[in-house]
Amino acid sequence: MLGGIEAGGTKFVCAVGTGPHDLIVSAPISTTTPAETFAQVITFFKEHAPIEAIGIGSFGPIDLRPDSPTFGYITSTPKPGWGNTRFAGIIQDAVNVPIYFDTDVNVAALGEHRWGAAQGLNTFVYLTIGTGIGGGGMVDSKLLHGLIHPEIGHLILPRDKAMDPYEGHCPFHEDCLEGLACGPAIEARWHKKASELPPDHPAWSLEAHYLSVGLVDLIYTLSPERFVMGGGVMHQAHLFPMIRENVKRRMNGYQMATIPGGDFDRYIVPPSLGDRSGVLGALALAQRASD
Repeated sequence: MLGGIEAGGTKFVCAVGTGPHDLIVSAPISTTTPAETFAQVITFFKEHAPIEAIGIGSFGPIDLRPDSPTFGYITSTPKPGWGNTRFAGIIQDAVNVPIYFDTDVNVAALGEHRWGAAQGLNTFVYLTIGTGIGGGGMVDSKLLHGLIHPEIGHLILPRDKAMDPYEGHCPFHEDCLEGLACGPAIEARWHKKASELPPDHPAWSLEAHYLSVGLVDLIYTLSPERFVMGGGVMHQAHLFPMIRENVKRRMNGYQMATIPGGDFDRYIVPPSLGDRSGVLGALALAQRASD
């Protein structure tokens, strides 16, 4: 049995098992203080011992450099109280099993690659559009890493201030992709949560506009075989065809033949694992590292 932790800025979800069919999942654990949150995580794993290893997918930024003194830390996050927090080491000290650590979006991508919408693909991008915007994925079947890890949510977008006077939600960049298109940006701009807006609301055409700009930039940068788009905002199913049409229009015929079969319905898709992509991906991270 293996363990997985999906560590989000709003809640943590823990699980034990070997895959989707024998998964035991915790109740959501609110992301309060590190001490309170970690205590509940540790209790869950002690109650479900023995386990062989734990994979963690964490909100970030995080330190993934094994030779760094802050490896396994959450670093310069805007989440109050969580900056420069030791994470992986705390769990390892308490549970005494190997710990494997990556971004929440990279492990969600890994979950979709193992059991979901990205099976059989070598290069793809996973995006989550919710409280924040994050992106991960694989290139040549390897999880995306670099100096640290991708921060796709902070792509800088052109903004027509006459069309959209909202300055942006991001505390670092204001009108980056996350600043303009995350759930809190939608709520701040329109004074209603995304889930409360009807399908014909102008919020959705603006949302599709910004997300499609980001996707086209990624198409021409990474040439992914597919996009998998999850997160709370993407629960609005009517947003998918709007994004596909916007991407098609922005590509304007250039390299559109590279889209498999020219089928955008199969190129930009929701996660097959639904809201369990992250916790299953954390399990897959432990499984992959243990193989």
